[in-house]
Amino acid sequence: MIKQSPDKSISRSQPGEARGYDLIGDVHGCAHTLERLLQTLGYQKIGGVYRHRQRQVIFLGDIVDRGPRIREALHLVRDMVEQGSALMILGNHEFNAITYCTSTGSGGYLRPHTAANARQIAETLEQFANYSQEWQSFIRWFVELPLFLEIEHPLTRQLFRAVHACWDQTLIDLHCARYGDGHIDWTFVLESAEPGSLAALTKQRLTGGVDLPLPDGMTMTSSDGYTRRAFRTKFWGHEARTYGQLLFQPDPIPEHIAMAEISEEHRSQMVYYDHAQPPLFVGHYWLKGQPRPLAPNLACLDYSAVKFGRLVAYRMDGEAQLQANKFVWVYVDP
Repeated sequence: MIKQSPDKSISRSQPGEARGYDLIGDVHGCAHTLERLLQTLGYQKIGGVYRHRQRQVIFLGDIVDRGPRIREALHLVRDMVEQGSALMILGNHEFNAITYCTSTGSGGYLRPHTAANARQIAETLEQFANYSQEWQSFIRWFVELPLFLEIEHPLTRQLFRAVHACWDQTLIDLHCARYGDGHIDWTFVLESAEPGSLAALTKQRLTGGVDLPLPDGMTMTSSDGYTRRAFRTKFWGHEARTYGQLLFQPDPIPEHIAMAEISEEHRSQMVYYDHAQPPLFVGHYWLKGQPRPLAPNLACLDYSAVKFGRLVAYRMDGEAQLQANKFVWVYVDP
């Protein structure tokens, strides 16, 4: 398991000389599907690495866990990043892997080894069982990745953004005041394990979104078999009046909760990404159906690939308003 190295220098991902970007949602170990998507997008394997003469991939995180070929997917993605044909931001599953595998020095781990946490990372650890040094190298690499990116398109000078789950400008400004950009370090990782700390809130909000608790200690079992005490919510638009209108996850919440008006306490916890902001790309939310923009400046690219849905990309060419015909996807074979 990993012990933190506070003095380790940080390698920061920077945009290359791309004339276009292809943003790709949660892969979750679907390496063969990822190869098919890259080939569909015009990338070719040259010298063992997928490349495009004019474009660069941006992976939105969650390469690990759940899927059948996690190790292969990680090698493919890391090779692309290190050779300059891709960038990647951290997903909640990569961050959870860092903390699950980092000891506290007193016999415990930054992420407790509970049954639920062990279940989440089980496939990853099983697939790396015979490659422990590789896995430790990947953990250290995850700490070199940023939580978010903001890029100015070289042709149109239009800004666009990428974060795994939620763009919270207040938290991002505080993070940039400390780090200058979206990167983290081992100190941030350690602080993220302290409940109530700024690092803990930043990590949770940016990689996990805004969760609101179910009332009266209620729980629900999601379609992936996890018992949850909270539900995922939208972070854009101001029109939601009820919890049902605020809901942003495939699993429904009890009808009497869905019909209830949002309390003032919960309204104070909501984050708003309005239409005046630059285009934003997220993953994380397990959508279904036909890929399309959620708002003129917002797209989620997680369409449940590991659940035999679609692995989805958006071809970003510097437009200020996102277009339905810019989504590209491949289906995942059962």
